[in-house]
Amino acid sequence: MSQPPMNLRVPGPTPLPDAIRAAGARQMVNHRGPDFKAILARLAGGLQEAFRTRNEVLILTASGTGALEAAVVNHCSPGDPILAVSIGAFGDRFAAIAERYGADVTRLAVAWGQAATGPAIGEALAAMRAAGRPARAVLITHNETSTGVTNPLSELAAAARAAEPEALLLVDGISGLGAVPFETDGWDLDVVATGSQKSWMCPPGLAMIS
Repeated sequence: MSQPPMNLRVPGPTPLPDAIRAAGARQMVNHRGPDFKAILARLAGGLQEAFRTRNEVLILTASGTGALEAAVVNHCSPGDPILAVSIGAFGDRFAAIAERYGADVTRLAVAWGQAATGPAIGEALAAMRAAGRPARAVLITHNETSTGVTNPLSELAAAARAAEPEALLLVDGISGLGAVPFETDGWDLDVVATGSQKSWMCPPGLAMIS
């Protein structure tokens, strides 16, 4: 049964190119055999290039939110002071993940439609340190899907490093990585998460994290 053409304009899932749809129609391979091993090795190398990193890139069978949860629970502990920089709904979600895990979260809320600034992050981190709560991590959204605003991530990362050098930089790159310039190693980012259904133009269900 044929389907009428669909003009899909939501942030994700995005329309799939014909080549991707055709690949999904292929027969299964043995997930413990040499064919799958070769596919996984090729994907790992390609993802490193896309992330612009020499670090290992892991592929999870999860949503982008699942990757953000993995980033928090594997790098922070309950009670850790965390600065969550939010410029919209998905920045709020990143902060909520850390709060539900039991972290001591300070939210730096920016008006929707605006990007965060380096000085504001520096001031927030300095205030946390002055209060005896130096940040263990900083949570930043690269591109905020709810507003379409892209943070100046290189500037924000540099400001965070200058104010709190030991803090880990955890980045939500779900809707930005692959669509706009991104430098995991060049911007000194510790953890970056993204999802298959946005600018990667693949079906939902995979999350990639470095």
